[in-house]
Amino acid sequence: MSMLQNVRHMTRSPVLAAVLAGAMIIIVARLFYLQVIQHDHYVALATEEQVKQLVIPASRGLIYAKDGETPVPLAMNQQVYTLFVDPMVVDNPTKVESTVREVAGGNLIVDDIQKVLRDGREQKSMYRVLARNVTLRQAEMIKEQRLKGVGFQQISKRVYPEGDMAAQVLGFVNNEGKGQYGVEEQLNDRLIGQDGLLKSVTDVANVPLSIGRDNIRSEPQNGENIVLTIDRNIQSKTQEALLTGIQKSGATHGSALVVDPNTGKVLAMADYPTYSPAEFTQVTDEQMFRSVATTVPYEPGSVLKTFTVATGIDRGVIDANSTFYNTDSIRVEDRTITNALKGITGTVTMQSALNNSLNTGMVTIAQKLGGSDRITKDARDILYDYFHNKLGLGERTGIEIAHEQKGVLISPNDVQGNAVRYSNVAFGQGLDVTMMQVVAGFSAIINGGTYYPPTVVDGVYKDGSYTQEPVANARKQVITPSASSQAREMTYQARNGYTSTDLPGYYVGGKTGTSQTLKDGQYVSTQTIGTYLGFGGTDEETKYVIMVQVSGENMNLEGNKHAMPIFTDISNWLLGYYQLQPRI
Repeated sequence: MSMLQNVRHMTRSPVLAAVLAGAMIIIVARLFYLQVIQHDHYVALATEEQVKQLVIPASRGLIYAKDGETPVPLAMNQQVYTLFVDPMVVDNPTKVESTVREVAGGNLIVDDIQKVLRDGREQKSMYRVLARNVTLRQAEMIKEQRLKGVGFQQISKRVYPEGDMAAQVLGFVNNEGKGQYGVEEQLNDRLIGQDGLLKSVTDVANVPLSIGRDNIRSEPQNGENIVLTIDRNIQSKTQEALLTGIQKSGATHGSALVVDPNTGKVLAMADYPTYSPAEFTQVTDEQMFRSVATTVPYEPGSVLKTFTVATGIDRGVIDANSTFYNTDSIRVEDRTITNALKGITGTVTMQSALNNSLNTGMVTIAQKLGGSDRITKDARDILYDYFHNKLGLGERTGIEIAHEQKGVLISPNDVQGNAVRYSNVAFGQGLDVTMMQVVAGFSAIINGGTYYPPTVVDGVYKDGSYTQEPVANARKQVITPSASSQAREMTYQARNGYTSTDLPGYYVGGKTGTSQTLKDGQYVSTQTIGTYLGFGGTDEETKYVIMVQVSGENMNLEGNKHAMPIFTDISNWLLGYYQLQPRI
């Protein structure tokens, strides 16, 4: 090697060493940056890729009615599957389409499977749903074909084994898994439970591995299993009696309510027309989902005369034998109020006024409450106190059914709460209240004077054990026991002197109601609602209260002709169902 070459070699060696040293410094610095400074960032990326959070769905709570004291299911869960495809993985679109159509054609939610697959590949989509509510057997048959890119997601579908039984009480669960209407909506938070969570290291197919320090498992908390106060047998009979009565009367709508007056528990609630909660998507009239007894306030008419009589008795201004002079009309301010039934004139007892549904008798009671021949402010205050504050008219009851309405009972302090208004209120017009409010108040009138908030929830069923929920706070002595006893007897006499259709030897009372309806703010004569309200049991114990309402577009329906037969059918059946012993 020449001297010049040696010089050049010696010159390049430090340069090369410097370059290599610089490169090493850069690499080390980069590694330091990545492994130390950016450590947390890349660990997070790795965790995001390898550790998946998988939701473990909670089961929706079941809903039960009662058969005696035995819970029987009204709403249950069925495991079904959503069928989806990964268009990027499917390798045999023709076989996928033919298999899915053959096995689960009735569950398809798409018309053109091939188009869905093509669009998915173009958009690089890895998840397209083809069918819903696929059964376990259908899913197994499709899995047997080992189709690439086809998968299943297990979901829970609500089923209602009793069909349309208590449909408006139950409501339904929509396609998003949320309760709508009835107790399904009102108690949705109690029914849905809380989903669990599995945070786990997964393999390339997103299958959770059984080991790993990052594994976290939170068990799902299933929803509560709610036991309703609804008696399956009473509900079935009530629906049957309502349908039969409506068919005989020609009415287009009807509702019936059966309540235990000694607890406030709703034993049956029926509406017509009705639907099956499992087939809610076929319903075109939203009103069919609503319980009329809780969501449709109306003027109940003469059934509220029992409230006026009870108020008068409790205030000491009348009893059954008190008299007034009836001329078939009475003047209130600038209005003349007349009786529907005319001719019972002269000196008349209050018992006769109730028996014959005389409006003049009720207006007379309202006048007496103020110690005058006018319906004074004091009289109106007393009526409002009893009807609203004590007996709950015009106020939500708190029943566990979605969309409950409060109605309207105008206060005497309002300019519209005048004497004319309250003369109408005394015989059941001039206010809007729900059937549930009327039944709850009437129950207090005839049960000894205790107001029980109505309820459809009896308890919770868990692990084969049934636990009753505590009864809501009752308001005692909204009227005195003596006034309750007298009002109960007057209501018994009002029915006993009117009909002989009850089974002999029992204590059954009731009151008719026929009310006009409003159209464009005016009462019309071409359409009335028929109502009947009553109780039944023995001399010693009242077992049930029943309220029935029937109506129809441009139909004049009456409480005595069209609603009372439905009451009688249910009442006579209940006397046998409870195995009550008649008096000899």
